[in-house]
Amino acid sequence: MTTVDLPAPALTAKDFSSDQEVRWCPGCGDYAVLKAVQSFLPDLGLRRENIVFVSGIGCSSRFPYYLDTYGMHSIHGRAPSIATGIATAREDLNVWVVTGDGDALSIGGNHLIHALRRNVNMTILLFNNRIYGLTKGQYSPTSETGKVTKSTPVGSIDHPFNPVSLALGAEASFVARTIDSDRKHLTAVLAAAAAHRGTSLVEIYQNCPIFNDGAFEGLKGPDAADQLLRLEPGLEVTVDGQTWTHDPTEANPTRQFAISRLDGDPDSPVPVGIFRQVDRPTYDDQARAQVADALAAAGPGDLQALLDSGDTWSVAEERA
Repeated sequence: MTTVDLPAPALTAKDFSSDQEVRWCPGCGDYAVLKAVQSFLPDLGLRRENIVFVSGIGCSSRFPYYLDTYGMHSIHGRAPSIATGIATAREDLNVWVVTGDGDALSIGGNHLIHALRRNVNMTILLFNNRIYGLTKGQYSPTSETGKVTKSTPVGSIDHPFNPVSLALGAEASFVARTIDSDRKHLTAVLAAAAAHRGTSLVEIYQNCPIFNDGAFEGLKGPDAADQLLRLEPGLEVTVDGQTWTHDPTEANPTRQFAISRLDGDPDSPVPVGIFRQVDRPTYDDQARAQVADALAAAGPGDLQALLDSGDTWSVAEERA
């Protein structure tokens, strides 16, 4: 029988909206990100059954319920590991991870950095609101030093993670940052991330109106243009008195890392856009190639010969 690969049907944002009631707090930035993702997914030209979203634990991790694709609401911090297995076993699937700053950078820290360094084919959306929202307002790994929360009543003494710097340090092949309220920029970054073969990490500044309202207000108001450094290839960037032309395809991430550190300088604009976009072999492609080579070298298998190999024992049943 001859099989024919039929083209994917033309889909709309509505086709990617599930029948589940979307339940986040009024004003939550997750609504804007969900709408952007739903409107962008038709551009992939893929069938819904060839797309899978994996989430961990947190407000953002409700995403799979609200998308009419395959999905898995997994366990705390382990979404990148589960997504690694899916991407390796199923080359035909377009794999996404939705996680938050607590889920990804606290209990899930090691899982995240190893997915990044391995360069597995997946797109990771890291929602950063600098607070634990689902568990009601404790400080998170990205909360600023001195942050007063329910778990730090006299101010946090932790030094926060910079997710972009962390990803660049793990040598991720695609690293970007965007903002929940900037629909055009968010969609453009999502498109670039989805088109990249390898691990794409997109940090999304996202507002939590209940427990950390206005955390990024200065980046969204009328003066936002002065507060943001919108990265584009060829843009001249000055860091610590040195000026160079931004090139996200530069193999050495030193300059890209230096740009990411501007985020911690109160006198510098906050960089958004694509920091790094380089090509290198992916973990899942190489794993499948190894299996194919091993099968080709071994030839047809003999299950009985395998069972009879090595030491064998005969177990006789002893009856009274």
